[in-house]
Amino acid sequence: MGCCFSRRGKPAQDRQQQQKQQQQQEAPGGAGQDEAAGEEKAPQYSWDQRAKIDPKDYTFSGLKDETVGRLPGKVAGQQFIIQDCENCKIYVFDNSATITIDDCVNCQIFLGPIKGSVFFRDCKDCKCIVACQQFRARDCKKLEVFLCCATQPIIESSTGMKFGCFQYYYPELALQFKDAGLSIFNNTWSNIHDFTPVSGENNWGLLPENAVVQDYVPLPSSEELKAVRISTDVTRSIIPVTRGQRQKNSDESCLAVFFAGDYTTANARKLIDEMIGKGFQLVQTKEVSMKAEDAQRVFQQCASEFISLLEKGPVIALEFNGDGAVEGCQSIVNDVFSGTKDIAECLPSKTPHLLFACCPHFSKWQRF
Repeated sequence: MGCCFSRRGKPAQDRQQQQKQQQQQEAPGGAGQDEAAGEEKAPQYSWDQRAKIDPKDYTFSGLKDETVGRLPGKVAGQQFIIQDCENCKIYVFDNSATITIDDCVNCQIFLGPIKGSVFFRDCKDCKCIVACQQFRARDCKKLEVFLCCATQPIIESSTGMKFGCFQYYYPELALQFKDAGLSIFNNTWSNIHDFTPVSGENNWGLLPENAVVQDYVPLPSSEELKAVRISTDVTRSIIPVTRGQRQKNSDESCLAVFFAGDYTTANARKLIDEMIGKGFQLVQTKEVSMKAEDAQRVFQQCASEFISLLEKGPVIALEFNGDGAVEGCQSIVNDVFSGTKDIAECLPSKTPHLLFACCPHFSKWQRF
């Protein structure tokens, strides 16, 4: 009985050729492995090697009566979303790209440095500590915010808004500010712009000068978040605590300017501590790049002494207020920063890393 699908056998020469090819494929390093190696060497691209991001790791949504947070290093500059939370304590102890907070009620929130914007929408009765490049709030009611904001904060269609100066510390916070591209000396927390003002009413105001941060946003109670070594002591705050637009206590103010150097930030912080210790008040701080025309306007007759120093980098400016502020500042400079010239002469220090000028022309700085 024959097979319906039988076919003629191949000639012997063809069979030998087929066996030879099969042996090559089975042999170590043969053609089969060459093909596999070729497949293994397929091009690899950077986007193929990126760790996959799970949006759930960067979102708090639909929570009620919970304490939640992210530890330092867990957000690492990503975007973050907080929405539909009620009676929650929320802590983001890391820097992020942007954060949106929507439809949250009666929450207490800490947000570490935000490289871009933080946007509150349709929130009410929340207490917050926030550091950001841009702050916006729309359709919000009764938010109390301890704020560090590099640009002018904006509110829109919002009422009962209260603002205070950011004051917080934990060991990783300084580096997080750097990673977010934020200067600890640029804080316009009290210079609020209201897009929708109401005639005869104030949609925003300032928190009491003696407001205690921990009374508004308590330290976290969960065991995981307790690992962050937090201090709300004003003297330890990463951000210098300023008076902002509160009424000054004296007609006398003093502008101190530190030029770029190896210890500029440390020296500025030292002067702040010394001046506050003597009872003077820190009104505002700025870290900015100055041009020759800016120096001419601020330093006036002694501007020529500083033109060459401006090329070294941004300057840090500190405005102090109080009776005897100029004399007190000069005394501290002479005692603490040895080699500094007389204040009235507006001359830089002879010590290279203590380049410093102090002059009473603080009003000119307001336009800078």
